[in-house]
Amino acid sequence: MRIFIAINLPADVRDRIHDAAAPLREAAPDIAWTPAERLHLTLKFLGERPEGDVAPLEAMLRSIGGRHAPMPIVIEGGGAFPSLARPRVIWAGIAAEPRLELLHHDVESACAALGYEVDGRAFRPHLTLGRARGGVESPSARVAISRAARGIALREEVDVESVDLMSSEPGPRGPRYTRIAAGVLRSA
Repeated sequence: MRIFIAINLPADVRDRIHDAAAPLREAAPDIAWTPAERLHLTLKFLGERPEGDVAPLEAMLRSIGGRHAPMPIVIEGGGAFPSLARPRVIWAGIAAEPRLELLHHDVESACAALGYEVDGRAFRPHLTLGRARGGVESPSARVAISRAARGIALREEVDVESVDLMSSEPGPRGPRYTRIAAGVLRSA
């Protein structure tokens, strides 16, 4: 099974983010845009794993959840990786939050203790709005994406209450995400 660890968002927040990103979709209709129901904040991608990995990951998430209190995160603005001049991944940003950084660190460390490879890249929290698999070749499309990203009127505050183990199953309309375990945040 293909799995990852994520922070899921309430449906109404996902819908508002998707609506705010409409100018981006209009600026570059050929990009593979993420439907509202699949918007999430990935903390750790684990890839194809045997079903036997679920129980240790579930225990790990429960342990991490017990050490972290619920926290607010702010979703605002837009941008692209590697840059708006050469967009491959178009995203909605997550404002810096030290408690989110610590939560990510704990997830990464606990996964390493279970034998998963450590991601050596800096944690850049974001919601993937769309992917340009081969990049955006047209200069006019790059300019349109850049303008649309800078003009996104987006600011949503969300209370993070759990860290979820998710499965991703391929389908004809893109992957279907299912929560298979949760670590509820509840530090005393």
